[in-house]
Amino acid sequence: MIPVPVFLYHSVSDDPPSWIAPYTVTPRVFREQLERIMDSGLSVVPLRRLVAAIHGGPPLPARVAVLTFDDGFADFYWTVAPILSDLGLSATLYVTVGALHPPGGTSTGSVLPPAQMLNWRQVNTLDALGVEIGGHSQTHAQLDTVSAQKCADEVVGSKRLLEDVLGHEVTAFAYPHGYSSPAVRRRVRQAGWTSATAVENKFSSAADDPMRICRLMVRNDTPQHVFQDWTMGRGPVTGPVPESIYTRGWRAYRRLRAAVGSPVGGPPQEARS
Repeated sequence: MIPVPVFLYHSVSDDPPSWIAPYTVTPRVFREQLERIMDSGLSVVPLRRLVAAIHGGPPLPARVAVLTFDDGFADFYWTVAPILSDLGLSATLYVTVGALHPPGGTSTGSVLPPAQMLNWRQVNTLDALGVEIGGHSQTHAQLDTVSAQKCADEVVGSKRLLEDVLGHEVTAFAYPHGYSSPAVRRRVRQAGWTSATAVENKFSSAADDPMRICRLMVRNDTPQHVFQDWTMGRGPVTGPVPESIYTRGWRAYRRLRAAVGSPVGGPPQEARS
């Protein structure tokens, strides 16, 4: 299987809120990383190209990469999009719909801490400019720890709202925190999403699970040599990968903590899946 690095970014900013700072890169570093991707000989393709190949469609070129962004921070509009446009690169932006702001208004609610988030007008503009807009739930809940009804509301509700606002079908979903389970993945598929990304910190491939596409999370402390290895197809294993015993155990622990009213806020890096 030819490894496909699907890069996961969050915020690109020189001055992020402290809670997202570990998952933020500066605009300078971001541009350097994109240039390193291109210099390595990788072609950046839209996520839909990878998804089509996974579903048995046209094969991918020999060496490709995919860029994805989670949550919907406002810096995507002001910083990321201009850099992508300047370099001629495509990307998928997964938005937490409850964190988005109507023009001149406030968000409808999410569990994300305070931050500058996109508004709906900006999302519409990005969509018109060719950025693929995907869903990232309504409130950024840990979908594998909530009730079946709550999970369905998060998965179905975010899709309906995005399609109502954008005026066309949206098919790409990303699990909040990267968390899923067989039941969550089944609900996502039944809702009409044709792909869903996790994290795993592994390479994807044309043989990957379309409901659990592996990604590589870029953090503010990701070493240059590690990022370079990713661009050269070195380091992580290539998906699809089965759920580990550790992942199942971590899910059970988080469910127990949620049930007693003391949910675990964020996962250890190695537990994201």
